[in-house]
Amino acid sequence: MSHDMGPCNETLREFERLIAEGRSNPWTGPLRTGVDLGTANIVLAVVDREDRPVAGATYPSTVVRDGVVVDYMGAVRAVTRLKAQLEDQLGTGLDAAGCAIPPGIVSGSVKAIGNVVEAAGFRLTSTVDEPTAAARVLDIRDGAVVDVGGGTTGISILRDGRVVCVDDEPTGGTHMTLVLAGFHGCSIQEAEEMKRDPAQEHSVFPVIKPVVEKMAAIVKRCLDRCPADTVYVVGGACCFTEFETVFQKYLEIPVVKPAAPLLVTPLGIAMNCTE
Repeated sequence: MSHDMGPCNETLREFERLIAEGRSNPWTGPLRTGVDLGTANIVLAVVDREDRPVAGATYPSTVVRDGVVVDYMGAVRAVTRLKAQLEDQLGTGLDAAGCAIPPGIVSGSVKAIGNVVEAAGFRLTSTVDEPTAAARVLDIRDGAVVDVGGGTTGISILRDGRVVCVDDEPTGGTHMTLVLAGFHGCSIQEAEEMKRDPAQEHSVFPVIKPVVEKMAAIVKRCLDRCPADTVYVVGGACCFTEFETVFQKYLEIPVVKPAAPLLVTPLGIAMNCTE
């Protein structure tokens, strides 16, 4: 069964505020950083020894596609810039960092993601799969974690804290943008801006709803093989208010979406980072 998301949502909203306001929380002990190289955004999350969010920064990015680094130097520059920004804000250096990989990714891509983090000046101390990172923040041991990214929908089924089944299919936020651009006859950039504008959600969502239903179908296929009683959705592409309603109707089991779903995985990467 789904559990009380109150404490988790409180932490996520606090982290969201820190990023929006460009400020940091007081901390004790060593700081750990999570580096999330997403298809649409690069997010850095900093936590203290108690796993409390201390600071964060985000940058819109196109350097990674479906977990594969397609612009290595661009990725290094972006992470280096965010690291410097946070160090300036905190008045201290950031050393240990962790990164994450989508489910079912090939080992060469795993190495490339780690290389970006090290080239930006971090000491890479952990690599975790994205849904496991998300589960740490959500504080769950059982259920399906669905990470709806820019390029893919990644699913991990957890039982007793262990990942027992993973799947990753190429349908994500980018596909929503393509559908919008086709529907309105506009550029990809214009469609992306439309999709990200909360004021336009009432006209955007009916157009991209078939993409959300396709994502639900991908999750259903995975659940048919490996059942779970609750689905937790995270990632930037699930930020629409009606997203979980569509999923729940299709899957016929509870679907839980935490506050600030885009920030769940980066925060979990930082929490999983070892000193």
